Amino acid sequence: MLKPSRGVTLIELIIGIVVLGISLSLITSVLGPLYIRSVDPWHQVRAAELGHSLMNEILGKAFDENSNRSGGLLRCDEDGAENCSCTATEVVLAFSRCTAGSNYSAFGPNSEIRSQFNDVDDYHGLTQSGADISNIFGSGLADAYREYTVGVQVDYAGTEVGMGGSNEANRLVKRITVSVTTPTGDVIDFAAYKGNW
Repeated sequence: MLKPSRGVTLIELIIGIVVLGISLSLITSVLGPLYIRSVDPWHQVRAAELGHSLMNEILGKAFDENSNRSGGLLRCDEDGAENCSCTATEVVLAFSRCTAGSNYSAFGPNSEIRSQFNDVDDYHGLTQSGADISNIFGSGLADAYREYTVGVQVDYAGTEVGMGGSNEANRLVKRITVSVTTPTGDVIDFAAYKGNW
């Protein structure tokens, strides 16, 4: 004899749907933030590429607008030219002061566009974002760095690296800070020092 089969009642079906809905809500509330944070390493790598590239570009420039770019014997802020066998140009350059650093208002480009920047502090205040981000040749990088923002700050920092407490010693080193903001709002800072020697 066959036993009569028993089906699922409407109440059992509704309870099953409610339990399934609650369990799926719990699972997605736990996995959702993990999914969002899973792109962070990718953004960090992209930010590192952008920050490192810009930092290399900056460090390849002269220490100061008044630095001798031809590799002469003297540098800006250096005294003692009267006791050396230097060319007249080097003697004049020896008494050229490095860019004033008391309030950094003299830092920044000297009526130059980025492709003409020739010293470190020309980059002070440079800010680019999205479609404005470009390489040293002016080629846009918007496709690779959409929603990213990059900013540069340059300060005298000789005292930070143990050069002494005087203003002259402080002016022997500049700290370059490149800040990259990712699309998720994380700010990643890169810093390097450039010395006047």
